[in-house]
Amino acid sequence: MLNNDILRRIRYTFDYNDAAMISIFAAADHEVTREQVSGWLKKDDDAAFKKCTDRELAIFLNGLINTKRGKKEGVQPEPESRLTNNMIFMKLRIALNFKAEDILEIMESVDFNMSKHELSAFFRKPDNKHYRECKDQILRNFLLGVQQKFRPGSAE
Repeated sequence: MLNNDILRRIRYTFDYNDAAMISIFAAADHEVTREQVSGWLKKDDDAAFKKCTDRELAIFLNGLINTKRGKKEGVQPEPESRLTNNMIFMKLRIALNFKAEDILEIMESVDFNMSKHELSAFFRKPDNKHYRECKDQILRNFLLGVQQKFRPGSAE
């Protein structure tokens, strides 16, 4: 999944305007301009489209965690320069304060069934023997389920 798609889906799901998006980046101690945000939210075929890097998405997700859960005291976590779907899934889970049951319920709401064991494999360390890579389809279904939960009646 493209980082820009994830950013667009989160913006739509929570109905964030440009000012809210900028304040989420600011919550992670990072300054962005309205033009940057606007470029990231454009469609791929638009001339003003700008690719959102892994680091920029990591900053946004850290800011979302700080916005939704409150900022931790002390030094803020350093944004990752390389993100995987597993890391994105984990950051969204933390930001939304979801437990395994909440995620399974959301996945079930979009007709994507999985067990608690399958789900926990996504949140393990990569060197764990039970670690499983989170594919685009799973992340896409999770984002769709979150959208349906927070914006009922919305179509994809």
